[in-house]
Amino acid sequence: MIPLDEAQAHVRGCCPAPVATTAALDGVLGLVLAEAVVASEAVPPFANSAMDGFAVRAADTAGAPVRLAVVGTLAAGAAPGRAVGPGEAIRIMTGAPMPPGADAVVMVERTSVSGSLEGEQVEVEVEVPVDNHVRHAGEDLESGQVVFPAGTALGPGQVGVLASINLGEVPVYRRPRVGVISTGDELVADGSVLAPGQIRDSNRPGLLALLAESGFDGVDLGLVPDDESAIESALRTGVGACDALLTTGGVSMGDFDYVKVVLDRIGDMRWMQVAIRPAKPLAFGMVDGVPVFGLPGNPVSSMVSFELFVRPSLRAMAGHVGTERPLVRAVVEGGMPRRPDGKVHFARVVVDYRDGAYRVSSAGGQGSHQLTALAGADGLAVLPDGDGVAEGDEVEVLLLR
Repeated sequence: MIPLDEAQAHVRGCCPAPVATTAALDGVLGLVLAEAVVASEAVPPFANSAMDGFAVRAADTAGAPVRLAVVGTLAAGAAPGRAVGPGEAIRIMTGAPMPPGADAVVMVERTSVSGSLEGEQVEVEVEVPVDNHVRHAGEDLESGQVVFPAGTALGPGQVGVLASINLGEVPVYRRPRVGVISTGDELVADGSVLAPGQIRDSNRPGLLALLAESGFDGVDLGLVPDDESAIESALRTGVGACDALLTTGGVSMGDFDYVKVVLDRIGDMRWMQVAIRPAKPLAFGMVDGVPVFGLPGNPVSSMVSFELFVRPSLRAMAGHVGTERPLVRAVVEGGMPRRPDGKVHFARVVVDYRDGAYRVSSAGGQGSHQLTALAGADGLAVLPDGDGVAEGDEVEVLLLR
């Protein structure tokens, strides 16, 4: 067996570097900037009002209450038609440009209007300082300013900022396309009644869901029968169309599987036994420059293997700076026994945060075939080799949600 960190380093060291491209703004959510973005224009582009109210000269409000002549109205999107002179005010809406001569805004709630439209006056109840409720040009971003550095992951907020500087094409790293293949005559995926010895194909839908949740483009390459030529055809199709490939099953010591035979013939593979439980067996290698992950066949093992090896590697290929799930310390509730076996165990746990600390308890059955416990888990508790952990002990937990 080899240590977990050695296996992870081997996998990460073989995966290709992120590929830079450009993408339309409406398609960059979840991607990573390949270059720094510099503002080509100021945000906001002009001084404008932060409130509905009246644009005034601040000096004219001294000794308030005062009465000022209303000489116009400015709506958002309109250009000022005239300046504000001494003793004057212009009715202004939120976002409208500040008219020449005005240096402050009095919010409408602190005013009252009287007179006709031809001779309208506003009574200002409060004295206001210069720049009151005024947003200045470039207050958010100045032209030429670095908006986001390379390596920034783009969430909704970042997308909004990029729209505000009129960046329609964004320099990003390409989102990896990842193919998923299931193989085995014992697997059924068409909803038919199970024959003796058959099981449902749960790995492929589960892995495709993990890819989608992680922000990658999953490609369903289907269920392939135990036929060497069919498996080779599916693998070659996958590496030709995808940036990475996932297969499940046929990676344990003693397994005879056509996937292993074909991968050894067409790729440069390493078949590993990692000192962890679940997910001890792992195959990894390159086929025509495309990384191929051979994951265990047990459903829980394949998903844990995804979290420990696949997801971090794909995030690195996508340009993310942080590739790992958050790791926290948590207090154990109920205890988590185990037996010494030379492996690090990853227990499926329910995570709660209360009284200033993370707390974890078992999510249920810990067998590598018991997928229901993983479905209810919020994290993977890292149990070092030994007799387990007792009530009140602390453990490291990999947060899944």
